[in-house]
Amino acid sequence: MRRPLFSLALLLVLAVSGCNRGDHPAQVGEKAPNITIHDETQTVNLRQYRGKIVVLNFWASWCPPCLEEFPSLIELQRQMPNIVVLAVSFDEDANAYKQYLVDNHIAGITTILDLSQKSNHAFDTTRPPETYIIGPNGMIRRKFIGPQDWTSPEIVNYLRNL
Repeated sequence: MRRPLFSLALLLVLAVSGCNRGDHPAQVGEKAPNITIHDETQTVNLRQYRGKIVVLNFWASWCPPCLEEFPSLIELQRQMPNIVVLAVSFDEDANAYKQYLVDNHIAGITTILDLSQKSNHAFDTTRPPETYIIGPNGMIRRKFIGPQDWTSPEIVNYLRNL
């Protein structure tokens, strides 16, 4: 009789601990993976931003919450030009990616398409939007899951104090 309770408790512990979507995701406090992304027009290497705060946003054109947060990401970049807002799309269709940028007036931040899917896999990101705050030393400081108001006083103050 004790064995089913033990099995149930073990299953609950594994289910909760196996999820990387909690208050303290596994990568927080670690060095950010050094990703390099090539698309048709540019190459971005995360290392090129060393010494700056990076707001690394993973998104996709088929993601409605991603569109919800783009205006505040663009405004954050405008308000804080000393940081880097890097929006990485893991769309599988380059034309859909390009059209999305045009249709939704996405400008003023660095956007890039990663058809290889290597960058989002390096960060263990599969469900956009997910955003990592990377400190000037290349360490992952924080992870945000879901759309955010990037101009909220709490977030802006957090970024200013990094």
